[in-house]
Amino acid sequence: MNVGGGKAPSADPEPMMEMNMTPLIDVMLVLIIMLIITIPKANHSVNLNMPVGTPPPPTKEPVVVTIDVDFDGTILWDNQVVPDRGTLEAKLMNVAAQADQPEVHLRPNKLVQYDAVAGVMAAAQRLGVTKIGLVGNEQFQ
Repeated sequence: MNVGGGKAPSADPEPMMEMNMTPLIDVMLVLIIMLIITIPKANHSVNLNMPVGTPPPPTKEPVVVTIDVDFDGTILWDNQVVPDRGTLEAKLMNVAAQADQPEVHLRPNKLVQYDAVAGVMAAAQRLGVTKIGLVGNEQFQ
């Protein structure tokens, strides 16, 4: 509210230089309250559609082939020494040709050079073996 300061009432009133902030503040408060009301409740859970019932039992145990790579690069197929790469690749082709491929467990010794293990993995991939995995080797460590 602007109270006159001693000028004559017949004089022209001076224009107000500051903006009236009260309506602006009222509108902002209403908008903030509407925003707070419309914010959805925080939900920290994830809805999952879980299967119902018991899963069917496995039809049969998977066949497992173990390939051991010894510290000097010697390759063993189910505890039998593989004499050369050609024999290893023939055995891997036989595994890859099967409709239900056996699991190939590759167990390298912790002291073996990496290129010997990488060679076995590359041959398996190139020949189409899909079920291959590295397994900890307690026997050679």
